[in-house]
Amino acid sequence: MILQIENIKKTFTANGKAVKALDGVSLNVSEGELVTVNGPSGCGKTTLLLTAGGLLYPDEGNISLNGLDLYHIPPEKRAVERAENIGFVFQQFHLIPYLNVLENIIVPSITRTPDEERVRELIERFHLTERVHHKPSELSTGERQRVGLARALINNPKFLFADEPTGNLDDINAEEVMKALGDFASKGGGVLLVSHDKRTNVYSNRIYSMDAGKFI
Repeated sequence: MILQIENIKKTFTANGKAVKALDGVSLNVSEGELVTVNGPSGCGKTTLLLTAGGLLYPDEGNISLNGLDLYHIPPEKRAVERAENIGFVFQQFHLIPYLNVLENIIVPSITRTPDEERVRELIERFHLTERVHHKPSELSTGERQRVGLARALINNPKFLFADEPTGNLDDINAEEVMKALGDFASKGGGVLLVSHDKRTNVYSNRIYSMDAGKFI
């Protein structure tokens, strides 16, 4: 088991009212699995993903990733775990606007010498050879997401978290993204994907539906 989520709870306060973003959610993801959580906007999907990825403290519950209890280790060790073993793919890409494609891809390797062979492999795999010196503003939506995928994969992570990775994409680009995520899982990685896009379901090993912070 790569990821174990046990009875996670998270409450936010909005306009003076308590909102339960996560209300006792439990979920496991094993090696070789792509698990999808579907649900409408505001149901708690992104909160689940950020909490599971070590970016947002839960109020209650436990999360174990790669054998580490993420929120019972020092923040420095959690940051190292994210950098070395986790990749994130976002709907809004979160590329650095003043860096070109090549520079954006190697950002996670900034504390080490980038593996040039790995960089070339990802650039070719995602059809970015002719775009390596372009800035994000000069790329299509599909190209930006492919850069985001390459960035997530550059350090050979054990686990990927994907937040609406196909939400802004046409069918062709959505299929390419999902095939890449499925390929990563089939080679022994784990993927937790949250989305309201039902096109992702065909690539999933398991599918959960979420509403009001709970699985339904």
